[in-house]
Amino acid sequence: MYADDAINIINQYRTKEIVLTTMTPGRYWKEISRKPEIDFPVYGVMGKASSVGLGLSLAKPDQKILVLDGDGGLLMNLGSLVTISNANPKNFIHIVFDDGVYYTTGSQPIPGKDKYDFKSIAVGSGIEKSYSFDDLETFSAELKFLLKEDGPIFISLKIEHKKTLMDAWVGNSKENSRKIRKHLEDK
Repeated sequence: MYADDAINIINQYRTKEIVLTTMTPGRYWKEISRKPEIDFPVYGVMGKASSVGLGLSLAKPDQKILVLDGDGGLLMNLGSLVTISNANPKNFIHIVFDDGVYYTTGSQPIPGKDKYDFKSIAVGSGIEKSYSFDDLETFSAELKFLLKEDGPIFISLKIEHKKTLMDAWVGNSKENSRKIRKHLEDK
């Protein structure tokens, strides 16, 4: 499935979830999000999106948190899956875009790209609700139900890209943290 199609499906079914993005999914998401006021793009934290999302989900247990992560980033912090499983946040959904390359930095192949299976790694880490999708129709049919379930939920998406995203991409995590804090305080 194409990454931008998957992003559009997520945006279609998103309701009140805070969407935390990083790396490649963040580039796609900022182009189409219908609720930027509750988006939380984080920059300069490759490998830490799942940890930041977990912290947010524990701080706000009544707010659903949706993390859109990259495969290279997750591989840098696989231990976060065990931590997520142990914390058992009911409001946490982690979606990993698995394209087998470090797309944001020039599409260098990820070591072991044909050897790992994120769904199996998540299950082995204790996240029972773990899924893998490589077909857009199936992902679309399942996502609307998964967003309503208690977490933690882990989803791996086998994706490819239609276009190049190599344009300059700069953001400010501190500014985005203030925006989300204000939104949560106003609730």
